Amino acid sequence: MPVDTYKGHGFRNDLFQMMVDLKPRFIRFPGGCYVEGAWLSNAFHWKETVGAWEERPGHFGDVWKYWTDNGLGHFEFFQLAEDLGAAPIWVFNSGMSHNDQVETASIMPFVQEALDGIEFARGDANSTWGSVRAAMGHPKPFDLKYVAVGNEDCLPKYTYYKGNYLVFYNAIKKAYPDIKIISNCDGSSQPLDHPADYYDFHVYTPAKALFSMSHMFDNTSRDGPKAFVSEYAARGKPDANKGNLLAALGEAGFLLGLEKNSDVVGMVSYAPLFVNINDPMWLPDAIVFNSSHLYGTPSYWVQQFFTESSGATLLRSTMEGNSSYVEASAISFQSNGSDYIQIKAVNFANVTVELKVKMTGLDSSNTKASAKKKKVLTSASVMDENSFSNPEMIKPQESIGVMSEGNFTFVLPPYSFSSFDI
Repeated sequence: MPVDTYKGHGFRNDLFQMMVDLKPRFIRFPGGCYVEGAWLSNAFHWKETVGAWEERPGHFGDVWKYWTDNGLGHFEFFQLAEDLGAAPIWVFNSGMSHNDQVETASIMPFVQEALDGIEFARGDANSTWGSVRAAMGHPKPFDLKYVAVGNEDCLPKYTYYKGNYLVFYNAIKKAYPDIKIISNCDGSSQPLDHPADYYDFHVYTPAKALFSMSHMFDNTSRDGPKAFVSEYAARGKPDANKGNLLAALGEAGFLLGLEKNSDVVGMVSYAPLFVNINDPMWLPDAIVFNSSHLYGTPSYWVQQFFTESSGATLLRSTMEGNSSYVEASAISFQSNGSDYIQIKAVNFANVTVELKVKMTGLDSSNTKASAKKKKVLTSASVMDENSFSNPEMIKPQESIGVMSEGNFTFVLPPYSFSSFDI
């Protein structure tokens, strides 16, 4: 473990700062397939990850084929969320692994484990599991308000998922009625047949396909639970490779579509966040590190374009013309006591585009002469990637200009993602 860590909590300061710079509103943990295991005998069990580090038994993560000592455990994830000022979202096992499952009639031990895990986070210092948390140095409860029942378990082969889910749902709502529960079943194209506060949606696909999914939630029912897009990324060789500009632009288009559908998409997170390049079991990732250095992939920098989106007001916008390679959105937000309009646009083609913006319902006296912050992510080749030798080859370039009255024409370079703060 590094000697110099954030608050002495075990995270390298440079890695922690990369997370801080994204201004995350939540952190989903401890993972996806990692929670399930290839077999239930190797699934993640939170009780084995608390207490003194040297007393934790560890386990073999048989999906990703490595041994973990569980030093990054249940407590540390909650502590990380608190340090980041982010809401913790705990994913627990629903009685499913990749190869076996527990019948609903026998699911209660798993339900009790989930209830105990919630008590560890939220119980007072005198409760059974709250006292364990307190003994670890955190007598005050953590602010846990979201849990997910399983990971990618609402599939035909998992015949007991919905039955198991309902047992979890009823038990948790009875004990903690304020907790929001996330189902694995996709409600984007048809209503769910069971109660849920959110439903999980995952997508990994080539960049062009992901860009084309920018409108997939346009026709989703506005009734019922919101989507939690908890895993998304452009993947595949040579399309995304280890994390190139093409992948990032496909993701940018997809994210703009989610932003414009924020009435039905409640939360979004890229996955995976980190990769240790000495053992890369999954590519690409947002942040690449080794024992001493790190860098953000273009996908990491795309996420920084959305740091003002949470809590902002979505402005109604329409695109005119027949371009199939430009996506854009507009929001209004406040920063340091001032009001701003932010326009974001991705150009997914090898041509320069002039984006002419017409605004209605805006006081013209406020826009006669205004500073305009412009941020652009692009590179000489759409296949370019960052690396340890050139960690900032692809990074947003910022500039400030003066916008005269009525001058709302923005130039989008070929294969680029741009934002304009007015």
